[in-house]
Amino acid sequence: MLNDTLKARYDRQIRLSQIGLEGQETLVNSRVLMIGMGGLGSPASLYLAAAGIGTLTLVDFDVVEESNLQRQIVHRQATVGLAKVDSAKATLHEVNPHIQINAINAFLSPEQLLTLCQQADVVVDCTDNGFSRTAINEAAMQAQKPLVSAAAIRWEGQLSVFDGRDPNAPCYLCFDPQANQGGETCDAQGIVAPLVGTLGVMQALETIKVLLGKASLIGEVLLFDGLTMTQRKFKLTQDADCPVCRARREKTTD
Repeated sequence: MLNDTLKARYDRQIRLSQIGLEGQETLVNSRVLMIGMGGLGSPASLYLAAAGIGTLTLVDFDVVEESNLQRQIVHRQATVGLAKVDSAKATLHEVNPHIQINAINAFLSPEQLLTLCQQADVVVDCTDNGFSRTAINEAAMQAQKPLVSAAAIRWEGQLSVFDGRDPNAPCYLCFDPQANQGGETCDAQGIVAPLVGTLGVMQALETIKVLLGKASLIGEVLLFDGLTMTQRKFKLTQDADCPVCRARREKTTD
């Protein structure tokens, strides 16, 4: 049960018929795994913390650099040189001291990643390369957890929810079978600062909706163009040749 302090803090969300007191209690009791505390992870974590997600587990192995501050708004000038997870944890605790934040400064092994996914209610992929997205997707699907995934580069971004709870739902590899080849990076191609803010905030919104049972992007991909301010959605079906989904289907028939 929420005490009077938390009821006052989350009053504007509780007033929403789609959330209410019961929904807010769900959020407060939820566990979210966030991987990547850069451009996407910064706004996503700030809004999830503010919204009252009870436990945030932050994972990153990088340190804050001067060039990060252009878009990674959870970090500060004073935290340059610190581990990103520690920098983010300090900021998020200032935003909301009523939540638990676990900071993991490490490059995870597949076994460690799987364990963390199993412990979470939702996995949020805020990484910036195809290698990481492929590994996170496989772990989240194996753990049978929903995965909120976004990517952004230059002026464009994408967002989707891949439902590991449903063996017939598509996964990230169905969307991008070549993801494990790495792909383009912001380091090489550049990125406009508010773009990751836009996609990261939408990640936070979809994460909250997943926790409340109201996700709208399961089986769909949203494409956003910040230069023209246009967006479009398309439906995604499971790839019959996807090795991750094949393993999921076989698991359910064992």
